[in-house]
Amino acid sequence: MGNVRSRFHFACAPDSWGVLDYAGPSWEQSYEKMLDEMVWAGYRGTELGPYGFLPTDAAVLKPQLEKRNLTLLGSFVPVVLSDPASADIAVAHIRKVGDLLAALKAPFLVLADAQSDVRNSISGRVPRDGSAGLNAAQWQNVAHVVEEASKVSKDFGLDLVFHPHVATYVETPEECETFFDVCAHTGIGLCLDSGHCDFGGGDTLNEAAKFASVLRLLHIKDVDAKVLADARAHKLNFEQAIEKKVFTIIGQGSIDFPTLFRLLDKNGYSGWMVTEQDVKFGATVVPPAESVAASLRYLQGIVDQMDPKR
Repeated sequence: MGNVRSRFHFACAPDSWGVLDYAGPSWEQSYEKMLDEMVWAGYRGTELGPYGFLPTDAAVLKPQLEKRNLTLLGSFVPVVLSDPASADIAVAHIRKVGDLLAALKAPFLVLADAQSDVRNSISGRVPRDGSAGLNAAQWQNVAHVVEEASKVSKDFGLDLVFHPHVATYVETPEECETFFDVCAHTGIGLCLDSGHCDFGGGDTLNEAAKFASVLRLLHIKDVDAKVLADARAHKLNFEQAIEKKVFTIIGQGSIDFPTLFRLLDKNGYSGWMVTEQDVKFGATVVPPAESVAASLRYLQGIVDQMDPKR
């Protein structure tokens, strides 16, 4: 379709600096320095990360983003989708973050199933026959939670997208299909994470093609296939695999991004891609700023080859 550079926009996220979903040492980093490093690396957008890491007061966060010319994309909301109580929990969380996102004109609300110890113990090795998955009643509850989350997201002008995630009950390609089967009526879109997809036994190219009509956001990760194979062989959980550096600087792993980008272009994808490299805080060999900069150079190189006359 051409003119890919004008349609593919690259953002970054705090998890590449090791910022975890819960408060701890990783939250003690200077968020101002992190945002400066994103800009230095060449990015023009960021996700909020876990609620509470970046300022939650729009009057504080907005000028910090504006002076750096950074767009806020949205927030990640993990909830236990199979729990009947989660509809109220999801709505309460979305209402809490919704005012902030709306004030900053962020487009997305990224919903995910919450990680569980049971699924983490078999992450990357989930039986594909559904024997370790949700039952029919639990899937109906998933649909109910998504229905309620979709309603409140619309109240704040947010596009609700779903992130299949390692160590949750929507990890494998089959579980992703079931999710969109039971939730299709809600209008929820897909946030496809290339790293989580491959870790969970999927193929990013297949998933991007299969869900082209609902693909509205991408999280770009690369995977070291050898580390992933070793993690499966030694029955490592998700965090242990991250410590072994299963995710690499983009372009140094096994995912075929040139082919993925050509597929996205063919299917008319237009929008944001968030580069991420899940890392253990304080244990990175390459400083996060350098890592995300190298990832962006690689991805922009692909785009330049697709737009040779820019």
